[in-house]
Amino acid sequence: MSDDLDIDLDDLERRMEGAMAALRTEFGSLRTGRASANILEPVQVDAYGQMTPVNQLGTVNVPEPRMVTINIWDKAMVGKVEKAIRESGLGINPQTNGTIIMLPIPELNEQRRKELTKVAAQYAEGARVSIRNVRRDGMDQVKKAKAAGMPEDDQKMYSDEIQALTDRMISAVDKALEAKQQEIMQI
Repeated sequence: MSDDLDIDLDDLERRMEGAMAALRTEFGSLRTGRASANILEPVQVDAYGQMTPVNQLGTVNVPEPRMVTINIWDKAMVGKVEKAIRESGLGINPQTNGTIIMLPIPELNEQRRKELTKVAAQYAEGARVSIRNVRRDGMDQVKKAKAAGMPEDDQKMYSDEIQALTDRMISAVDKALEAKQQEIMQI
């Protein structure tokens, strides 16, 4: 077979696994009533002309079960970090003491738990879209290979394998979402 006719299923699977890994990271950032340094992973701050993760602007600690602290290295960034946390949708009100930002983690009420399950569903939908985009890329490769002379049996086989991979990954996203929603709703 020539290179034009070869579809790299391993690459497609690796890219779909990347979407799953990103989903796991996003789910890790959703708080479930206890403090975790991972809660700040999705928070990006406009620092020095580019979007920067909070953990690259200061030291993140969890000194007690309901408190996360960030010791910001550059005093000029304290206000920007505080604003980014406030606008992140985490539902946490930061308190500043010099260069230290304290994030008291409130007990989750029923309404907040429902909001968090909706956020988890949005993260899962983003992962599904990423997986479908990889599927579309794979199907486009099959179409190009068809134009280059790939036999119809091979086209069907590759299309079926790409669809089966997509279905398996979407199912994994759904299972991860269900588990995260149960964890969030657990009191």
